[in-house]
Amino acid sequence: MSPTPSITRSPSMSSNGNEKNGGADPTTISVAPYSACFADSRIAEARKAYLRLMVGGIFMMIVLVVLCYFSIYWGALYKVPDHQLPGWILNFDDGIVGQTVMQGFLQSAASSTIRWEEKTGVNAEDVGPMILEQHAWAAVVINSNATNNLGAADASYNGTSAVTIYGVEARSENAFRNLIRPVAQATIQTIADHFAQQRLSQLSNETVLHFMATSPQALTKPISFTLVNLAPFNQPVGSAITFVGLIYLMILSFFIVMLGLTAREASGLERSLTTASLIRLRLISVFVAYFVLSLFYSLLSLAFQVDFTSKFGHSGFVIFWMLNWVGMLSVGLALEAMLTLLTVRFVGFFMILFVIVNVSVCFMPIEVLPRIYRYGYAMQFYNVSGAVRTILFGTKNELGLHFGILIAWAALSCITMPLFQWLRRRVAVNAASQGQ
Repeated sequence: MSPTPSITRSPSMSSNGNEKNGGADPTTISVAPYSACFADSRIAEARKAYLRLMVGGIFMMIVLVVLCYFSIYWGALYKVPDHQLPGWILNFDDGIVGQTVMQGFLQSAASSTIRWEEKTGVNAEDVGPMILEQHAWAAVVINSNATNNLGAADASYNGTSAVTIYGVEARSENAFRNLIRPVAQATIQTIADHFAQQRLSQLSNETVLHFMATSPQALTKPISFTLVNLAPFNQPVGSAITFVGLIYLMILSFFIVMLGLTAREASGLERSLTTASLIRLRLISVFVAYFVLSLFYSLLSLAFQVDFTSKFGHSGFVIFWMLNWVGMLSVGLALEAMLTLLTVRFVGFFMILFVIVNVSVCFMPIEVLPRIYRYGYAMQFYNVSGAVRTILFGTKNELGLHFGILIAWAALSCITMPLFQWLRRRVAVNAASQGQ
């Protein structure tokens, strides 16, 4: 029967198995596998190493991740809105209704989440297309003849014809639902209530009785509005693609990075290939892997009946697929480069930071965040999300800009990754030559 194998630890050996020059006489401690408890004096050195790594890792998690990294995301939401969104007021009515609504919105601008300003020189029919093209976040249009229609009100009078409010939900559903629509509705409701009270006090009893008989809504609700949502966020699965799904996209990219590393090490290619061959292998592998993976990621949305035909017809799905491919390359190649620089031991810290700085600028419009978050215009998630909104909901077409930024990220990593790999290989070769 063969003797029980043992684990031998010698102070004269370095952590990678190379002998140290000089030093004290070696002492050997042998521990049979699976035979020691944690408090065993024979594994004192191993216990110290374990505690040192665990305590150090927890300390880094507290300082870097919780206190530093998480503060980025918390800071993005802690004071929303920190700035106002631009909004327009357009008055096409020459009477008291137009003046009242215009003054009411302009007076509320100082304390509102929307910076209302009077807009002139624009035709009423051009307002909707201009808001869809993101010249402003919302527009309040006081329709022509609003005052005359109120004065001649009959049984068919509808106060919603007085004012039209334009917005684009798909540009940012959170901003539309939490900032734009509630603020516009509350403002015009306050204006309408005050106007109705004043008007009622100024009308004679005969006129009041006349309106009560023919058009009571002209007394109780003389001014109201019609909300025109130019691009509704009408595909619930779109939330997975424009926000949460972006995190999954990065996780998938990271899995490919780690899978490639495992495959190279298990096969021995990491050490046997030349530096140039290794770099080519890494680049070609991720380009092909993300091409295939992005197709199935895109097909998942298609399987759940996401409509890609709203803006580009049946070409929309192909554009969406290419967007996901370029998006995976933009984050995956960056992770590939940082894995080489930071090694497996520390790349997780970068991964968390990378996710947080991207997510922090996608939940709300960058315009309402503190100015430090303007970096988001150049980040991957922001540009993928903006392009997806164009494909799915028909928002302003800035695909050229979004694709350009994502490709620039991928191109930068195609430069940094080979550089980091060359440096790592040089260090490894020098260490091997010194150990001989």
